[in-house]
Amino acid sequence: MKNFFAAILFAPLLAFAAGAVHLDKAPDRANDMAALQNGAKVFVNYCLNCHSASYMRYNRLSDIGLTDAQIKANLLFTAEKVGEPMRIAMQRADAKVWFGAAPPDLTVIARARSSEFGSGADWLYTYLRTFYRDESRPTGWNNVVFANVGMPHVFWELQGEQVMGADHKLTLSSAGQLKPAEFDSMVGDLVAYLKYMGEPMAEFRKKLGVVVLIFLAVFFVFAYALKREYWKDIH
Repeated sequence: MKNFFAAILFAPLLAFAAGAVHLDKAPDRANDMAALQNGAKVFVNYCLNCHSASYMRYNRLSDIGLTDAQIKANLLFTAEKVGEPMRIAMQRADAKVWFGAAPPDLTVIARARSSEFGSGADWLYTYLRTFYRDESRPTGWNNVVFANVGMPHVFWELQGEQVMGADHKLTLSSAGQLKPAEFDSMVGDLVAYLKYMGEPMAEFRKKLGVVVLIFLAVFFVFAYALKREYWKDIH
């Protein structure tokens, strides 16, 4: 819970710092089950080594169309039962020594990064695609959105290596395993999953809201007709 409240407390300051940076629009894949499933796979394989999602249980992945058997066979690497939270084995004290700071929990990262300058999804989508080589940094990497970030570029083999030019624009100096469009699509899936993880019931809530508004509209018609019938002799 301490990580959660720290993220909420400092989110406005971090968002303000990122306000001068153009944020690319993240693709909307909230209702794309295949994209969310792929995002979950990317998260487990690349992010869950260092970042926990301790407020998310594996069995909630059934919301995006996965069965318990599929979860156990393909995604359950850091736990034994699907009802367990997405925790990591790395201790915070060790992480602080290795990285300078313990990697934050990512359960609500998409919500924590939301600000007046853009959505949390846009921030994450831009951040994950704008790492570039910087030999002055301990990890050898820097980031356009989050300057002097302590996190290394975990996707560099997939994206390739980018360099910052004199015009402050990124160029791909060496190709990765994925083409740029393929890499962007993969990051879009991951961001969609991170957004889902922060509020799993968001889409259901939106659909329920539409149903409630329709009900109220229909109810208003009948209520108004009843009111006219009741008061017609008085007026």
